[in-house]
Amino acid sequence: MKQWMGLTVASTPVVSTLLLSACVTINVYFPAAEAKEAARQFVEKVISEGDKVQIKEAPAGGGGMALQARPVRMQLDGFDPWVLLGIGSAQAQAAPDISIKTPAIQAIQSRMEARFNGSLRGGFDSGALGFTSDGLISVRDAAKVELKDRVALNSAVADDNRDRKAVYREVAVANGHPEWEEQIRGVFAKQWIASAKAGWWYQAGGAWKQK
Repeated sequence: MKQWMGLTVASTPVVSTLLLSACVTINVYFPAAEAKEAARQFVEKVISEGDKVQIKEAPAGGGGMALQARPVRMQLDGFDPWVLLGIGSAQAQAAPDISIKTPAIQAIQSRMEARFNGSLRGGFDSGALGFTSDGLISVRDAAKVELKDRVALNSAVADDNRDRKAVYREVAVANGHPEWEEQIRGVFAKQWIASAKAGWWYQAGGAWKQK
């Protein structure tokens, strides 16, 4: 017999297993789909030329696809018997939504939107600028920019890249997982390219390509 938390318990394999199972770590996986949707909303607001992204909903009372009730079945495969004892499985996972609605993130988004529509859009339209594969932007062809405008454009690019790095970090921190920063950045990098307008340039495989 052993003393544990003031209680006398039998020293048996079953009890030992129960005690070990009670000390579990919940593995929170990276919610890629949620991150992609958050990135889409952020990116399209920045480069939308003022157009609003509209989400259409089916009218109430019909007109949309009806939801079909599905029979509830007991899944025995993979059933965790420890749940009956109030002990969570070590394989339990959670999928938090990715929030981009914090004041810090929205402040960065507003700066990027104003900058893009003020000084960067022309650079993308002309081919002077392009989206890099790591979620930043770069001067791709300086010859397409008048000499008198190059200093201002370089400054705008530097400011935008600072904000880009800041928003990837802030999204990860705001959602309680700073270790997700690189994954957030990767999702955003793909979204900038996916949302790019026809004729804009982007990096792929180390080379510049035109969309």
